[in-house]
Amino acid sequence: MEIDKKVLQVLNITKKFGDGCPVCRENKEILIKNYCPHCQTIYACRNISFDLYEGEILGVVGESGSGKSTFVQCLYFDQKATNGEAYLSNYKGGRTNALEVSNQEKRYIKDYIMGMVYQNPFLGLKMNFSAISNVAEKLIAGGSRNVGNIKEISNNLLDIVNIENFRRNDNPSDFSGGMQQRLQIAKALSNNPPILFLDEVTTGLDLSVQANVLDLIKKIQRDLKISMVIVSHDLGVIKMLADRTLVMLNGEIIESGLTDQILEDPQHAYTQQLVHSLL
Repeated sequence: MEIDKKVLQVLNITKKFGDGCPVCRENKEILIKNYCPHCQTIYACRNISFDLYEGEILGVVGESGSGKSTFVQCLYFDQKATNGEAYLSNYKGGRTNALEVSNQEKRYIKDYIMGMVYQNPFLGLKMNFSAISNVAEKLIAGGSRNVGNIKEISNNLLDIVNIENFRRNDNPSDFSGGMQQRLQIAKALSNNPPILFLDEVTTGLDLSVQANVLDLIKKIQRDLKISMVIVSHDLGVIKMLADRTLVMLNGEIIESGLTDQILEDPQHAYTQQLVHSLL
């Protein structure tokens, strides 16, 4: 990991559902967790800031409703952030706030600079397309036109994620959960993005299948040097994969640091509970 090369800088991302009111805008202390009892606004994310470095795996851990998936969806443009900035070193020299560019430019960023693997494979795959067609579609969206090259790259990616030749013309709807996640990873990698987001990719999988998916993620990061943001409610997943970790609660980052440091000496009471549950 080259800690001196920043690939993503995120500043003060906020996502709220509702308009807010003078009471909660001026005094966040009145919130019940992340909910305003006066105007019913939900502050899903509050002033999320972090840096992501080249070749790094950054873990984001927290309970359901903590806002961890929401801010990743904001970064991948699946949701529109209420406020905030995101600068990508591979996009306009890292000088343009990617959250404020046109939809066409956001599509370019999604095609070339960022990949996403969703918890729900139905969000990341077209279930009525074959496995190889799912990967090819992403390549075509990124500008590839040579059929031979598209087929070769698609097959190479499917080799990487261990999807057998005889299953490549099958639809993902006929795949197991683990195979669907592996196919999502292949599709997300198709245009060599420097940044990959993975949102709860092992949730609902059997333990043995989880282990295979986690091993694959670690191998890809090691071989391809891709920077990753991995979201999970499972500290065991974060322990296995992440170099650094952000701990979220009620829409805020409450603790951050090297993963080993957080596991060995958690400072916040909530983090202490998480670590205790892992022991």
